[in-house]
Order: sequence, then structure tokens, then C-alpha cells
Amino acid sequence: MAGFHHVAFACRDIEETVRFYDDLLGFPLIHTEVAGEQAHFMRHIFFDLGDGSSLAFFDLHNVGEPENFKTDISTGMGLPIWVNHLAFKADAKRVAEVKQKMAEAKIEPAMELDHDWCQSVYYTDPNGILIEFCEDTPGISPDPEGARKLMFEVPPAP
Repeated sequence: MAGFHHVAFACRDIEETVRFYDDLLGFPLIHTEVAGEQAHFMRHIFFDLGDGSSLAFFDLHNVGEPENFKTDISTGMGLPIWVNHLAFKADAKRVAEVKQKMAEAKIEPAMELDHDWCQSVYYTDPNGILIEFCEDTPGISPDPEGARKLMFEVPPAP
């Protein structure tokens, strides 16, 4: 089984989205499609994630979207920002590069967490989407039987 070809979201501002993903994070913009007509069109942009997969965004202009549509996929639905997010696989060098580039752009991490199996640094993109750079330390040890057993566990009361 193969992984994702691409994952797509709507964007608020195509220029800010390109600046964030290409200029700051180093995911090259590799493809743009434009469809529709002058009064009703969309642009579909793709960023190379370095492993053959892409992250894509739609820039919408009167193609059926509500006037003030939301792009923040968690908070826009009333959920905590960390629920729906994108996690990019990273090593220590990549995490350091991202942190430096973001600090230079005066963008602070939303949070940094040690999950025991990985170290993560999180940022919020211009669309209100939380992104994570996840460094395996050592990573998930597959345990299908244990995972199924814990599916319905509830933590004990305090």
C-alpha cells in the first residue's frame, strides 16, 4: 500500500500560503492549476514534500464557497487547534532548520511537546491550520493487539 499522493485544503491568501510553505519551510511550489472563468475560478497549488507526496491548497473565487468561509480546520469547527493538524516527518537537523527559519521570520512555535516516542514542534500556518514537525525518538513501535485493547480504555479518575 502506498501513502498519500496529496492532501488538499482551502487557503485564505495564496501569497501568504506560498510564502509560508515554500519560502519559510522549504517545500517547493511545484504545480499550479487554474480552472473556471474570470468571475468564478479556482487555483490549485501543490508543494513538494520531498517524498513524492504533495500538500495542496485551493484558492477559491466564487465557485460555491460561502463569503466568509473558514480555513482553520480545528478552531473553525469549535475544536482545540491541536485536533486536526498536519504532521511532517523530520529529523533533528530539519527541526533545527525550521526553528531557525521561523525565528528569523519572528514566528514562534505554537507549542513543543515530548510525546515519549517523538519530539514535536508545532506552528500555525496562515490558514489557521496547525502543522507539526515530528522527530521520531524512537518512533511508534507497532502493536496492533495492544492498540485495539486500548481503543476503549478510559483513564482512571483523579
